[in-house]
Amino acid sequence: MKKIISLFIFVLTFGSVAAQENFEVSTLRIGPYKIFMEKSEAEKISGTKLKISDGEQKNGVKYNGEAINIEVFQGYGGEAKPDAVTITGLSTTSKKFRTKSGMGVGSTRDELINTYRNYPTFSVRPEVDNNGKRIKDAGYFNIDDYDAGTQLTFKFVNNIVTEITVYINEGC
Repeated sequence: MKKIISLFIFVLTFGSVAAQENFEVSTLRIGPYKIFMEKSEAEKISGTKLKISDGEQKNGVKYNGEAINIEVFQGYGGEAKPDAVTITGLSTTSKKFRTKSGMGVGSTRDELINTYRNYPTFSVRPEVDNNGKRIKDAGYFNIDDYDAGTQLTFKFVNNIVTEITVYINEGC
C-alpha cells in the first residue's frame, strides 16, 4: 500500500511540474512571455534583468532550458499605461514551442499553408538581402492578428521552419 501511495505522489508531483510548462505559441505569446507584458513581470519569470532594446540587441533568456529572445521598448503600454516598458517582440529557434495546431520549428512550408489556409490573414513572402535581392530558398509565413495588433511569423529555409517570431505589427 505504501508503494502505491508513494507512486501516486510521485506521479502527481511530476505531473503538476509538467503541467506548469508552457510551450505554447500564438499571435500574442511564446511560452509564458506575452506581447505587451510589462518588463517587471517578464523579469520575474526569467529571473534576470531585461534591457530596453535598441532595435538590434535582444534579451536572451532561458525558459525550461529553451532559448527565447525578448525585445522590450518604452511607450507600447496601450491607453492605460502609454509610457510603460513592455515586451514588443519575441523569437525562438527551439523545437519545443508549438502553436495549438502543432506548428513550430521543424514544420514545413506546406504544413503551414495546409494548416492555416482558412485563416483570413496569412501571407508568404521571400526573404531579401540588404540590397533587396531575393534570397533563394528562404522566406516568411506570416499570420496577422488585426484584433491584437500583432503578427506571428515563421521563418523558413529550404521550406523548413527555422525560427518563430511574435511582434507588434505597426502596419509598416
